[in-house]
Amino acid sequence: MKNAQVTETITIQIESFSHDGRGIANINGKTTFVNGALPKETIACKITKKHSRYNEAEIVEIISPASERIPPGCQHFNICGGCSMQHIEIQAQIQLKQNTLLEQLKHFGKVEPEIILPPLAGNPWNYRRKARLGVRYVRKKERVLVGFREKSSNFLADIHSCPVLHNSVGPKIEALSQLVASLSQFEHIPQIEVAAGDKDTALVFRHMTTLQEDDITKLIEFGKFHNLQIFLQPNPPAKIHKIWPQDGNEQLSYELPDFQLIMQFYPLDFIQVNSEINQLLLKQALHLLNPINTDNILDLFCGLGNFTLPITRFANHVTGIEGSHDLVDRARENAQLNKILNTEFHMANLMEPNPSASWLQKQYDKILLDPPRTGAKEILPFFPKFSAKRIVYISCNPATLARDAGELVYTYGYKLKQVGVINMFPHTSHIEAIAVFE
Repeated sequence: MKNAQVTETITIQIESFSHDGRGIANINGKTTFVNGALPKETIACKITKKHSRYNEAEIVEIISPASERIPPGCQHFNICGGCSMQHIEIQAQIQLKQNTLLEQLKHFGKVEPEIILPPLAGNPWNYRRKARLGVRYVRKKERVLVGFREKSSNFLADIHSCPVLHNSVGPKIEALSQLVASLSQFEHIPQIEVAAGDKDTALVFRHMTTLQEDDITKLIEFGKFHNLQIFLQPNPPAKIHKIWPQDGNEQLSYELPDFQLIMQFYPLDFIQVNSEINQLLLKQALHLLNPINTDNILDLFCGLGNFTLPITRFANHVTGIEGSHDLVDRARENAQLNKILNTEFHMANLMEPNPSASWLQKQYDKILLDPPRTGAKEILPFFPKFSAKRIVYISCNPATLARDAGELVYTYGYKLKQVGVINMFPHTSHIEAIAVFE
């Protein structure tokens, strides 16, 4: 085959799948990533971007579709970058994520689990209870856009609804667009934060200039009509404040009925995005951790106590460590709210642990950790001192899980017993996983 030009249409077969949800083919000896293509498909495509080590291409025609290909469930799928896998049957999505997880464990960590756990999966629609929506007035369209970015672009996608967002907000994207367009300061609102509890949903409008009274009145009326709580966040990012309803309560909440717990949080706090999967994940994590009434357990990157407080129902004592002062306050408040006495929380930067910290001097029977995408590399050297018999590691990035797994196995003498994929973000390439080390 002669060298492909940018405008030339090429017929190829897709060989494999990338971790970010693109098809992979070899064109003239060069790896090429094709948006929207699936393994084993024969397609016609055009190369759109050339790089030194790889190229990128777009589909012109699907000549022979894969059996896993289905019509996307959202009318905006082809332009919106919020999802990348709606064209793949849901079980195939999960299988691809599991394959990626196992490949990265083997490639980056040189480890393989003894047992592969069944995937944790739930309803793939209306699951997203936390989101940051971009807002922008586009002069060419004479329209305020609200939503996510376009695929492979910094421009906002022109969408009218979102079927993965929580039901209280997903169908109201167009109404939000019209609301912002009606404000006198419509060009000075860059984002809307969405946070849904079990009973209420909050919208946090960030604004770059002071809002006029008429604008505030319109926001309040929108909240009343759509049964939404309305918050404002002045720029530079300051403390949010609630303008509707004016009830003095700025917190939302969700229940963990299996553990008789109520968890309170503020709209900008970190919580697990998918409520149904969070419930399943908690049961799975506690089953794998297997806390007993003599155990002293360490929960690293504990947030507002989402895992810590359920563990207290079964363990002797649980110590939660978190880097955010606000979330440590929230965890303590939630312990007090639920009348839990066998726990303590400490604020600590786990990316730069202070060796003299009191909690670092203790031993623990078991450890649960749920680090950010960067993983837990900096805290791992302290694990020998902890002497924990079992570690349950919840990950939102297979690459750093694999790196840390290799460290735990080859440097600190643990075995990777079990691993499983968690479909926290259906229709996206985002992979969450749970791993057990002993």
